[in-house]
Amino acid sequence: MTKPPAPASQASPASSTAPAGPAKDDVESGRYLAIAADCMACHTAPTGKPYAGGYAIESPLGTIYATNITPSKTAGIGNYSEAQFARALREGVRADGSHLYPAMPYTSYAMLTDSDVHKLYSYFMHAVEPVDTPTSSQTALPFPFNVRMSMLAWNAIFLDTRRFVPDAAKSQQINRGRYLAEGLAHCSACHTPRNFLMSEKGGSALAGAPLGSWHAPNITSDKVSGVGGWSDAELVQYLKTGHAEGKGQAGGAMAEAVTNSFQHLRDDDVAAMVAYLRTVPPVRDNAQAQPAYSYGKAASDEPALRGLNGPNEHDSLNSGAVLFSGYCASCHAASGSGSSGQDYPSLFHNTTTGARNPANLVSAILYGVERKIGDKEILMPRFDAHSYVNPLTDRQIALIANYVLKQYGNPDVQVSEAYVAQARKGGEQPVLARLQPFIAPAIGVAVLLLLLLLLIAVAVVTVRRRRRIPFK
Repeated sequence: MTKPPAPASQASPASSTAPAGPAKDDVESGRYLAIAADCMACHTAPTGKPYAGGYAIESPLGTIYATNITPSKTAGIGNYSEAQFARALREGVRADGSHLYPAMPYTSYAMLTDSDVHKLYSYFMHAVEPVDTPTSSQTALPFPFNVRMSMLAWNAIFLDTRRFVPDAAKSQQINRGRYLAEGLAHCSACHTPRNFLMSEKGGSALAGAPLGSWHAPNITSDKVSGVGGWSDAELVQYLKTGHAEGKGQAGGAMAEAVTNSFQHLRDDDVAAMVAYLRTVPPVRDNAQAQPAYSYGKAASDEPALRGLNGPNEHDSLNSGAVLFSGYCASCHAASGSGSSGQDYPSLFHNTTTGARNPANLVSAILYGVERKIGDKEILMPRFDAHSYVNPLTDRQIALIANYVLKQYGNPDVQVSEAYVAQARKGGEQPVLARLQPFIAPAIGVAVLLLLLLLLIAVAVVTVRRRRRIPFK
């Protein structure tokens, strides 16, 4: 006999009311955490909608396209449970079981607390506009990097799945700074050098690393090679604005981080990150004798150039000094001292021109610098093939770079045309990427050798067995 339904007055709350939505505080906290994690930078295409994916990440192993992480149920993560969201975020495994590449910094997000993961989930599912349009480009790395299951072995070797645990011996501020810098802000993803298999090198945390054609500098506490010689105020100013006078300015991926993330963080969180950086073990480049920001002084060759060439003379842009005067001096001043207010920075006492590695100087000329602080746009035009000013050749960029280095920066550094050409192609490739064309043939040869050995072994066994069988 069927049991009659309970009267409305006796029905359970779960059956009579809709599921409660997330707490407003969780959504707002999740919004802040997403900013601290700089999710926008990678998951939003230049002209796309927020978090709709399609952004091209130029990794050393090929182009990786960021996915749609809006709550769309057809194109995004709208069908993800919180557990599936947490697994993707902290283990790099999507809801369908396929593996993400560590271009998505799940190796850093692995330390996020359950509470913060819940807040991020609340934000993405309830405060982000769903975008039902699938991303037009899909990641297609060359073999063998396109075998996503290989990440299972990579994660087993390199992924540290431990959650954040405060160090009782450190202050609350330093612990907060560590959680932000190592976890949400994933500073090590750019600033820590990587080994042959593209995992971060142990013992070299934040010691500086190539980042495409750019170079993420050493940000350990070392006073010569790192940021130990920067004051707390200078580090805070740099993180909040992308510029610290007499030290350096942000370009490339760091400019994106300042634009999308750091400038929006609370002052106490930025101060906490600075406090944590003071505790990072120093790593010294033994070939570096003085801090990069200590090089150079104001100097001008402008008077000597006046009248050097006629008004209609062809091929007169034939030296670094002349090219600098024509392309750089109007913004950075003929003396290299920069503009008033330093939107166009001084070229001396500048980590970009004083570094032992000229990557950031060459990349700034090639690709320009762009960041937005509040309503203010900071822009240096690019001079590669996409320049709206005038494209420069590899030789011209090398001439300008060498002039700037000699005049205002580290005079021991030289830039060749070949170096500029390599930067134009994305910088020097790591060993694993250089070996990629040979991996498939090597695997083929190995398989053939294995089959040959197997055939030889079968033949030997067969011959031995025949010798044991008597004739009848």
